[in-house]
Amino acid sequence: MKTITSILLAVTLFFVAAVSFGCGASASDGNGNVKDGKTAVGELSIDERADKIISSMTLTEKIGQMVMIGVHGTEMNDDIRYMLRQFHFGGVILFDRNMESKTQVKNFVARIQDEADEKVPLFIAVDEEGGDVVRMEDDLTPPPSAKSIGESGDPNVARLWAERTGKELKAMGINVNFAPVVDVATESTFDSRSYSDDAGIVAEFAGSAADGYEAAGVMYALKHFPGIGRGKVDSHKEISSIDAERDELMAVDLLPYREMFESHPSEKMNYFVLVSHLLYPALDSENGASLSAAVMTGLLRDELGYRGIVITDDMEMGAVANHNDFRDAGVEAVKAGADIVMVCHDYEHEQDAYMGILDAARNGEISEERIDESARRIVKAKLLNLR
Repeated sequence: MKTITSILLAVTLFFVAAVSFGCGASASDGNGNVKDGKTAVGELSIDERADKIISSMTLTEKIGQMVMIGVHGTEMNDDIRYMLRQFHFGGVILFDRNMESKTQVKNFVARIQDEADEKVPLFIAVDEEGGDVVRMEDDLTPPPSAKSIGESGDPNVARLWAERTGKELKAMGINVNFAPVVDVATESTFDSRSYSDDAGIVAEFAGSAADGYEAAGVMYALKHFPGIGRGKVDSHKEISSIDAERDELMAVDLLPYREMFESHPSEKMNYFVLVSHLLYPALDSENGASLSAAVMTGLLRDELGYRGIVITDDMEMGAVANHNDFRDAGVEAVKAGADIVMVCHDYEHEQDAYMGILDAARNGEISEERIDESARRIVKAKLLNLR
């Protein structure tokens, strides 16, 4: 009798366990959450996951996330390995000097991600706008210029090309394209990089391009905030002043941004705003946009309500480099509101930008709360978009 009773008790306990926990060690509570033993452990939200990662990072790791660099070579080498491991850089932008073929780029990007060994993946970016600004045009399908797409009169053309380009980039491991250009051209500066000299047309075509990149699963960037269509001087060479009243800038140059923020909510964190180096006296009479709190914080964040990542244009352009030390430029950009400082070419300049921000954080010129603010945006965007 004792034996039979024991068997019945064991069978009963087995079925109770099966009903309670399923056939494995863990089971669902019916809401997509996993139970571990007797305690239901809910999945962390994206914000909670980001906070957890940020809390595990050192100051040097967080600041590394805030600098995007260019590298030299077409395969992993000691210089690249040193830059990634020593400074924890969170992003790399590729140029033709890094790109020989689709297979080579795919392997190179994979090695960069592996060697970086960070808590979140790196942004791997490229400028594949179309027209005159393309990379590896012999092995990638070069998109038409924005001007020719705009002249087609069909915004769907912008979407189709963005999706096609995005898929090609993603297949190589590139997860960010610095496009579309949303500058509104003027008669004196109308060139192939602008969809139109009509702000409404620019907004419509840029929105369609954004849809294409999102369909391809690639992050993108609206550039060059707050608009360089009126520029008379190439900012690669020197700074240019935009002599337009604030009301005019809001009605024309900034219209594409305002419409994009409405149609493509920045809370999704799936695109950047790339800030120019031009001077806009109606907004800030002393500082170019990439060093201006009035532009990046007062206008872009507070007034226009943008919640995504703010990245500077390349700090090695003459508009900044001719007038600023790289250590100081990086610090001033962060203090003004930039989340990521981009330095594209010289390893020493990249290190200077990083060390300037690190020293400023250590001596209290930049608070760690300010560093955490940008690092959290970056980590959250990576959790949401990089797979």
